[in-house]
Amino acid sequence: MSHPVLGVDHSYLLVNDLDDSAERYRRLGFTLSPRGLHSPQKGSANYTIIFQDDYLELLGLVAETELNEPQRKTLTTYGQGLQAIANRTASADAAKPALAELGIRTGDISAFSRPLPLPGGGEGIASFRTLGFDPSQVPLGHFFLCQHETRDMVWRPELQDHANGAVGLGGITGISDNPRKTAETYAGFYAAGRVEEIDGGFRVETGQNSAPLFFFEPAAIAGLYPGLDIAGTPANGFAVLRIRVKDLQKTEDLLSVQGIAFIRTSAGGIAVSPADASGAVVEFL
Repeated sequence: MSHPVLGVDHSYLLVNDLDDSAERYRRLGFTLSPRGLHSPQKGSANYTIIFQDDYLELLGLVAETELNEPQRKTLTTYGQGLQAIANRTASADAAKPALAELGIRTGDISAFSRPLPLPGGGEGIASFRTLGFDPSQVPLGHFFLCQHETRDMVWRPELQDHANGAVGLGGITGISDNPRKTAETYAGFYAAGRVEEIDGGFRVETGQNSAPLFFFEPAAIAGLYPGLDIAGTPANGFAVLRIRVKDLQKTEDLLSVQGIAFIRTSAGGIAVSPADASGAVVEFL
């Protein structure tokens, strides 16, 4: 049976105040979907930021439920920030036995939906099936598979035009005391997973039209983003979200107009602090 993990579908920030975070990301130049409310048992709501092949999600808790107790504990213990990588799969149901054959343990399959207001009026339903990996096998954050049953309801064309010129996820960066080992672990989660050593760390290829993962030691990451408070990112999650943009000067101009401070990075991009992006360094490239 073939490997069922086909690349990065989306990533989410778990945040303390969903509407405050939504306003921060609007100021960064992103177009946000209408506020979505998940199934009652999940007790969560979200905004999505949709790109060409992937997306970013802002996730907040609106009610205490049994299912979201781990997320409430995460916020209390580690604070808000980039907490999850959701991955593409053709079928969550078929993925579970396929991953078991590869020695990768998973939890139960979850099916849920959320209503989605439509631009012309009315409402549609976005439906998903997900499969989480055993947390003991995942070095950082929450790692799971996401099967879209109503893809066209998520990738709405009117949501893909961003004032900052964003077109896709450019990478997700984690901090590790042993970045090589961490990178090798994540590479094993992907059908096309491959580790490449780069200056100061390691890069994991995750698939076609899929954001790579990066892993660095604490000292190295501080050197890559001088002046930014890396301690403002969650120690159990990911530190940096890279965003690909059409025109970096346009992005820079927008941030300047909004009065949002940024630094220039060694990768040739610009980055804003976790304080301006709800617990994540956001780097535009």
